Amino acid sequence: MKTEYYKINGSAEDVTALEKAGEILRNGGLVAFPTETVYGLGASALSPTAAEKIYAAKGRPSDNPLIVHVAHPEDADELAITSSLYYELAERFMPGPLTVIMPKRECVPDAVTGGLSTVAVRCPENKTARRLILAAGVPVAAPSANRSGRPSPTSASHVKLDMDGRIDMLIDGGDCEIGVESTVVTIVDGRCTVLRPGAVTEGMLSEVCSSVSVDKAVTDPALAGEHPESPGMKYKHYAPLADVILAEGDLGDFVSYVNENAGEKDAVFASRNESALFSCRVLETGESGTPAELNHSLYSLLRMADELSLERVYIKCPPREGEYLALFNRLIRAAGGKITKI
Repeated sequence: MKTEYYKINGSAEDVTALEKAGEILRNGGLVAFPTETVYGLGASALSPTAAEKIYAAKGRPSDNPLIVHVAHPEDADELAITSSLYYELAERFMPGPLTVIMPKRECVPDAVTGGLSTVAVRCPENKTARRLILAAGVPVAAPSANRSGRPSPTSASHVKLDMDGRIDMLIDGGDCEIGVESTVVTIVDGRCTVLRPGAVTEGMLSEVCSSVSVDKAVTDPALAGEHPESPGMKYKHYAPLADVILAEGDLGDFVSYVNENAGEKDAVFASRNESALFSCRVLETGESGTPAELNHSLYSLLRMADELSLERVYIKCPPREGEYLALFNRLIRAAGGKITKI
């Protein structure tokens, strides 16, 4: 298969390209496209055959549910049994990086939901993504556009590396703004449970919903035999070929640990302000290491580790709460569930 490539440039040609991409989706093909979180690998959410193509292209387990993307929050009514709480969340966070899991309607095939009776719905903030969905005329099922288990793609070059020749079209909309996947929540009886953390934090959700909790699988990956309710709950994810050494301790102990153990083929993730503390190669996460900087740079740096043929990358374990929870969630999976105490 030859993958067509188009870069969004703000011209009239964009309309023609998006219409062509929409036609591909309507006809059961695969299109990779940008969102504000990561690049998605899209297919018609109403076609089980198209959904199966996503699993084949990614090498993704078929029990790992897909997220359905819609152009407007109210479009969820056609796919799911919505509630007043859904619309309260939608009014505050949509379009944006929030996915809500609700009971599905019969039009959504089991191939999209991993056999579950629920469907995950999100309305992306990225204008190119919404224009594509409108051009397709169908809701778009889209996990991240990477090979399963690899770091998610935050640029078109990442998608091309993983998916060239495996999909019909790639739309280049530039680098993703946020850099980690959407927050995924389930809502039951007025209660909101976070199944995957993202840019919409537990504290932000609490401003809308009086009862918010975080599922244990956010910090402790689901066990073998458990059926994941949300993408990212069960399998090792986001991992480079290099070993990820997630080390827990204060900054001074972390610096000493890295400087004593890192070899020539190793590197450490650190902010520009901290880079001089380390004697090994440093992959800079940003100026000062804020949660937003860390999230934005994470997947690019994990992929850079492979480009440099590194054997190990050392990363200081972030807090398990607040704005850092999404980062911890991704890192604990990239590290295969292992944390080194120092």
